Amino acid sequence: MNKMTLIIATLMLAIGIGVGISTNYWFSDNRKSDVLITEQERKPLFYRSPMNPEITSPVPAKGPMGMDYLPVYADTDDQKSEVLGTVKIDPVVMQNIGVRTAIAEKISISRTIRALGRVGFNEETMTRLHPKIEGWIEEMWINKTGQNVVENDMLLSLYSPKLLSTQQEYLLALNNLAVLKESPFDEIRQGAEDLVSSSRERLVLLDVPAHQIKELEVTRKIKKYLHIHAPRAGTVIRIGSRQGQFVTPKTELYMMVNLDQVWVYADVYEFELPWVKVGDEVEMTLASVPGKTFSGSLAYIYPYAESKTRTTKVRLNFDNRERLLRPDMFAEVSIQSGTVENSVVIPAEAVIRSGKKPQVFIVRESGKFEPRLVTLGLESDGKVAVLEGLQAGDEVVVSSQFLVDSESKLREAVSKMMEPTKQTSEILDGADEGDHGDD
Repeated sequence: MNKMTLIIATLMLAIGIGVGISTNYWFSDNRKSDVLITEQERKPLFYRSPMNPEITSPVPAKGPMGMDYLPVYADTDDQKSEVLGTVKIDPVVMQNIGVRTAIAEKISISRTIRALGRVGFNEETMTRLHPKIEGWIEEMWINKTGQNVVENDMLLSLYSPKLLSTQQEYLLALNNLAVLKESPFDEIRQGAEDLVSSSRERLVLLDVPAHQIKELEVTRKIKKYLHIHAPRAGTVIRIGSRQGQFVTPKTELYMMVNLDQVWVYADVYEFELPWVKVGDEVEMTLASVPGKTFSGSLAYIYPYAESKTRTTKVRLNFDNRERLLRPDMFAEVSIQSGTVENSVVIPAEAVIRSGKKPQVFIVRESGKFEPRLVTLGLESDGKVAVLEGLQAGDEVVVSSQFLVDSESKLREAVSKMMEPTKQTSEILDGADEGDHGDD
């Protein structure tokens, strides 16, 4: 009995061990099949070098240092729907790197352009006086630079033989008219009148003043000297001849300018040039006139730039009836540019200008940033207008955006490498057929 019981127990133990091994094998085989199915579902598109993301392989490989290439799988549907280069950052990381944002707003912007100015003459009031005939200067009444003259002031007297002969011709014409004015012949009388008129016109063209012509007609005596008068009011800034000097029409006797208004020249940098326009109000201060601000206007923008400074010269007009502004003085000018209404503006520091076109990062949701190309407009006081790419209310990154940009560029490069090319697809298809053939 005991022997029979021992035999039955031994058989039962053998059967149990066999069933356990087969059951374990069956489960193990099922798990392996699950793993194979999972791996087949997530089959890599290609393999990428861990040291250089630009180096890829369609099949598993090792790098020069023996490191296995990393598999790259297809993106999920959510990732494919995102803009290329979109970055997701953990809130803790955002705080650590100091990410700050600002809201794009629609406001009016203006700019005050400050520049160094130089006071100059008003070129429109400059006069260069030359004699119409040659001769010798007999006497000078205005003989110092800086003297002020009014219109018709006598400047100097000039002796000229040609002037004497011209006066003589005029007197002869007057005498001839006195004899022939009662002639019964109209042609003779008209000829005498024409001769007087032409002789008088010659004196006028030689700049003989009207009072000398009138005196000649009354006294019938030839004047030895010609008086040259100031053609307009102004200040003498240069004298080109002196008493006793022989002068010709080429000789510049005086150079005069009216200082009631002066021009101020200022240089504007290229990035400020879009702000300025003719008619802008200008304010100016000078060290020589402390506490006083002069008001003027922008009159002209020169159509060329200075080759050395790469700036553009502008001309400003200022009233100077008080004679406080002296040519060649230096001054500080402020050009008040016009206001640009309803501009979408963001902080200038938010713009990344390292690429072909400026871009910003806008906040899509907490921790999610999307790159956006923008077209920029005018810039003022740390803010820049955005013409295209943003709307009022968009939230943009204003600090640490270069770190975000670096991560975005890396994500973009990886995303591009994850897009299977035609050649990679053919290689993968060939590898799949080869695997089936082996099976």
